[in-house]
Amino acid sequence: MAQFIDRRLNGKNKSAVNRQRFLRRHKEKIKESVADAVNRRSITNTETGEDVSIPHKDINEPVFHQGKGGLKERVHPGNDQFSTGDKIERPKGGGQGGGSGEGEASQDGEGQDEFVFQISKDEYLDILFEDLELPNLEKNQVSKITEWKTHRAGYQTAGVPANIAIVKSLQQSLARRTAMTAGKKRMLHELEQELDRVKMSEPAQLLEEQRIQEEIKVLRHKIQTVPFIDTFDLRFKNYQRRPIPSSQAVMFCLMDVSGSMDQATKDIAKRFYVLLYLFLTRTYENVDVVFIRHHTQAKEVDEHEFFYSQETGGTIVSSALKLMNDIIAKRYPTGEWNIYAAQASDGDNWADDSPRCRELLTKHLLPNCQYYSYIEITRRSHQTLWHEYEKLEGDFPNFAMKNIRAVEDIFPVFRELFKKEHA
Repeated sequence: MAQFIDRRLNGKNKSAVNRQRFLRRHKEKIKESVADAVNRRSITNTETGEDVSIPHKDINEPVFHQGKGGLKERVHPGNDQFSTGDKIERPKGGGQGGGSGEGEASQDGEGQDEFVFQISKDEYLDILFEDLELPNLEKNQVSKITEWKTHRAGYQTAGVPANIAIVKSLQQSLARRTAMTAGKKRMLHELEQELDRVKMSEPAQLLEEQRIQEEIKVLRHKIQTVPFIDTFDLRFKNYQRRPIPSSQAVMFCLMDVSGSMDQATKDIAKRFYVLLYLFLTRTYENVDVVFIRHHTQAKEVDEHEFFYSQETGGTIVSSALKLMNDIIAKRYPTGEWNIYAAQASDGDNWADDSPRCRELLTKHLLPNCQYYSYIEITRRSHQTLWHEYEKLEGDFPNFAMKNIRAVEDIFPVFRELFKKEHA
């Protein structure tokens, strides 16, 4: 199978309009590729665009050209089966070029070529969020933790000895001594010149010489008594605390991996986690992702094990909440990190454990989280875990819960959760 890869650059925006028309024409095919990419990609892989393959047919961009005009009749030799107006059926194998199907080789070695091109990261995100009907994510900021950082802010005349600015203090001392002695030094220089003139004069003027010497002595004493440094000269480094927004966040992904969670349910959860990660990366510079899976016991794992491992047995949700609280205490202090969490479950839990989950959220997790969302992926009626979590919605504005019944519910649910977070 041959592939054509579009590597053309939009030099001076010459082909930008054609490219957008081309994307609109093949919108459905591109949306299918993007939807498949969400399931195929890693959660944290959002820095690149996506390769899209479409059938070779109808990839030419329409152009205007001068027609030849006029009526012409041609006789093609060898045609003894068809007349003007006859309709010819498509080849049995389907597709064009003699192939047996799209992207497959035929018996005679020919096949259908596919056209492969890459959409940019922004085009990828625009198509991904199109069905969400969300406002521009970049214009909607969530509340951030306010941190304080100390900055130098000039000098001050009072302070503790540890903050004294030695060089600045010496400069102030030199300026003060210069200002206080400059006039006296000028007078001293003039008196010394006058003394030399008196000594050179004839006859000698002893009384005048003694008077000048006495004045010179007084001036030198005054200059020497000027202190080298005074408390007025001291300067201290001044520091001010300025608020700065925190630019880093951690996203906790909690999911039930017991026997009741099948792979289809996990795929729905993964798409929801991808949307949440994309939202956070548009708000914060640095986003860490922590994966916690649980059945009767909780464990921190990598992304592959998080989504594709399956266990048997019961479910104890509080084990995951306890592990999350321990990880926050050890690695993510609330004064430095914005903490987000998304919990996915089918609602199964031991009845006695659900009140314990509500208690852990109330006392430990929700006071430290910027936002905590719980999605229950099930078509059944809600159980004890859902009913316990319902008691938290009125008391904690940073907590939200929604029910997802099928794949098509992911985008609307995420939209509702996002709006509530923005409020």
